[in-house]
Amino acid sequence: MDEIFQTTRHDVTAFISSITGTLGPEGRWLHLGLTSSDMLDTGLDLQLVEAGGLLMEEVDKAIAALAEQALLHKDTLMMGRTHGVHAEPMTMGLKLALWWDEMNRQRERLEAAVETVRVGKISGAVGTHATVPPAVEERVCQRLGLKVAGISNQVIQRDRYAHFVTTLALVAASLEKFATEIRGLQRTEIHEVEEPFGHGQTGSSSMPHKRNPELAERICGLARLIRGNSVTALENVALWGERDISHSSAERIILPDSCLALDYILSIFTRIVEGLRVFPDRMYANIESSMGLIFSQRTLLELVDKGLSREDAYKIVQGNASRCWEEGRDFRDLLKSDSTVAAYLSREELEELFDYGYYTRYVDDTFRRLGLLPPVPAGNLVPEPATAD
Repeated sequence: MDEIFQTTRHDVTAFISSITGTLGPEGRWLHLGLTSSDMLDTGLDLQLVEAGGLLMEEVDKAIAALAEQALLHKDTLMMGRTHGVHAEPMTMGLKLALWWDEMNRQRERLEAAVETVRVGKISGAVGTHATVPPAVEERVCQRLGLKVAGISNQVIQRDRYAHFVTTLALVAASLEKFATEIRGLQRTEIHEVEEPFGHGQTGSSSMPHKRNPELAERICGLARLIRGNSVTALENVALWGERDISHSSAERIILPDSCLALDYILSIFTRIVEGLRVFPDRMYANIESSMGLIFSQRTLLELVDKGLSREDAYKIVQGNASRCWEEGRDFRDLLKSDSTVAAYLSREELEELFDYGYYTRYVDDTFRRLGLLPPVPAGNLVPEPATAD
């Protein structure tokens, strides 16, 4: 085949010639009435369907690992952050449950993308079936476990492959999102989680103390590669006339590389989640480091409930929050010593506001809604409040 290719400069004709030369008279039937893409695109789709199945197995492993850790840390209190700044308390389990839910959506997308490429094409040079009847196409695809592309020209249309690769990029984007959060939480100043770090492993050639989130960083790097490949897949959709081969050389890189890279970072992510070290004491210390500021919204709402306008209550709470920031004094103590606040809230009422359990009281409801916890038995349901006619 390689020798013939030096003359023909066409891979399929070289392949066919190398076989028909040893077949004898029967060789005349090989590839009869077909065009190269009848063989190449149909074969490619068989490969992508198989690759998609392997990727879904890895996605399922990641989903299972996330479910296990979400349940384990369902009630592990941690700080919720927006813009990188302390917002209000949440739990580590909620964060992991959010990722679990996202990965379930990604699995549905991947399954749909695999179905998009589960097609074959045996329709001849420009898709007219002039040299090979539709019945042959239907029989071949049935035997291969593929659907028939309802209509094709000389190729299976590249929007199918763009759907497939952009879906891989979407899955990778979620993995990058999760990995970026793990990297952030592993920062020395935060250090609430840590990816697995084996005995004897080193993080730096010069600094023996280093434990770097290098697995999560690897996920981020390869996710960018897959995302770049998705742009190429989109650009492959537009071909001249019934086909050209501007897509072909690029697909030989982006399709296998994207599948391999996603398979790899899925396995890395599962490994991280399964071996994730979580530090609840550090999480609590970080919550307390903002000196009670996280109770600002609850105080605001309580003052409004006591009769203050929202604007006036906001000014009172924000003023004490500013003093907390600038003077380094505990927000809770500032509220207790504020005479304006005292006119509306007793010391006992204030103490009741400073309860972390307030922020986590509906965690189980969320887990039940997702299906991570079984539903409440019918006899234990809280009755709806009565309403007047």
